[in-house]
Amino acid sequence: MPELHRRPPQPALRAVSVDAWHGRLPRRGALDYRGDLPAALAAAGYETAWVGRSMHQHPPDRHFGFEHVVDGSSREGSEYMAYLQRVRPDDWEGVYGTGVMHNDWTARPWHLPEDLHPTTWTVHEALRFLRQRDTARPFFLVVSFLAAHPPLLPPAFYFERYLRTGVPAPTIGDWAVPPPDGGLGQDVSAARVDLRGEALLCARAGYYGLINHIDDQIRRLLNPQTGVDRQTDGHTVIMMTSDHGEMLGDHYLWRKSVPYEPSAGIPMLLRAPLTAGLPAGRTCAAPVCLADVMPTLLEMAGVPIPDSVEGRSMVPLLRGSDEPWRPWLPIEHAPLHQTLTDGREKFVWFAADGREQFFRLDEDPLECHDLAGDPAAAPAMALWRARLVRHLAGRPEGFSDGNRLIPGRPYEAVCRRPPA
Repeated sequence: MPELHRRPPQPALRAVSVDAWHGRLPRRGALDYRGDLPAALAAAGYETAWVGRSMHQHPPDRHFGFEHVVDGSSREGSEYMAYLQRVRPDDWEGVYGTGVMHNDWTARPWHLPEDLHPTTWTVHEALRFLRQRDTARPFFLVVSFLAAHPPLLPPAFYFERYLRTGVPAPTIGDWAVPPPDGGLGQDVSAARVDLRGEALLCARAGYYGLINHIDDQIRRLLNPQTGVDRQTDGHTVIMMTSDHGEMLGDHYLWRKSVPYEPSAGIPMLLRAPLTAGLPAGRTCAAPVCLADVMPTLLEMAGVPIPDSVEGRSMVPLLRGSDEPWRPWLPIEHAPLHQTLTDGREKFVWFAADGREQFFRLDEDPLECHDLAGDPAAAPAMALWRARLVRHLAGRPEGFSDGNRLIPGRPYEAVCRRPPA
C-alpha cells in the first residue's frame, strides 16, 4: 500500500496486475530488478521506505532505490524473523510453525499472539517509520502485506468469525472442469481443486479472515488519533492495490496466474487530500494496471515522469476527464495465456494449444459463460483475435506472424538476476 506524503500545496478503478515499480508492461523479455519509482522520488527530495513483505526482489537484501527497508518476509535474516527469534526464541519457524504453507488451501488459526502476526507487525513498523522520519522532507512509504496470500493463518478471532457466519460458495462456470477424482491424492497446493464441506469452509474462512484482519490494521494505520493523517497533517496520498488476487476455488481453480477476474482483477483504491482537487467517491471502469502506479504517483508529487514509463497517469481519470484512455489492456502469464480486455469483454488465448475463451464481463462479471462456441459471438471474437495478432507480432516467442496466432511455440519464462 504506497503512501505519498506531499508538501502541502504543491477513487476506485478497474485494475489488472502487471508491474508497478518501473512503469513498464511485461511484454519485452525479462526486465532487471529496478527501483525507478523510489529513485525518481528520492531524486526529488523524498525520504523513501519499504516496510513489510518483499516482492521477490533479488538479491533480497538490496534496497532497489529505497532509503529504508524493513523486511517483513519469512526468509532467514529478515527483520521480521529476527524480531520473532528475539521475543519467541522457541518459535523460530515463524509463519511455518503450523505446517500450513505458501499456496496451500489448508487453513488454521495463527498460532502465536496476534501482535506477532506479520500483518500486525508490518503496521507497527510502518507507524514506527512515521514517528521517526525526517519531518523536513516529504516521504514515500510502501506498506507491503504478506496476507491475504497463503499461508491461510488469520488470528483466531477472524478465522472463527467466518467459520460461524459461513462464506459464499465458489462460482463454477459452465466451462469449468474439476480435477480428476475430485482432486483425491493431489497436493494441497494444486492449481485445480474441488473443495467441499469442511475443507471448503476452512479455506474460504482463512482467506476472508486474513482480509478482515488487514482491514482492521489499515484502520490502525489511518487512525485519525495516531495514524498517517495525524502525523502528516492530512497531506498524504494513499493508494491500495495488490499484485494479484486469488481464485479460492472458483471455477475449480486455486492460486493465481490465470486470466480470470478473481486472479487478475485487483483492488486499485486511491485517497487524496483535499488540496489535490480530486472528487471524492468517484469510481471508474477504465482498464488500468500496476504500470500506471508510477506515473500516477509521480504526477501527484509534481515529479517528471521518465520517458521509459509505458503506464499512464490515472489522475485524469480521477478528475473525470473525458480525454481518450487506452482502448484495451493486455494480460499475460508464461506459459499459460495471452489475454486482452477492455473491462467489458475479455478474450483469452492459450498459447500452448490455441484454445480460446470469450466473456462479456458487462453481462457476466463472474465469467460463468464462455461464449467461444457461440456463433453470435464470432464477430466480436474475430475483432479481439485480430488485435491480439497485431499485439504479439514481432515478439521473439513467435506467437504471431502478423496475420494469425501460432500456438505451441516454445515459451520459457525468464527472470534476470542482477549481480549481488
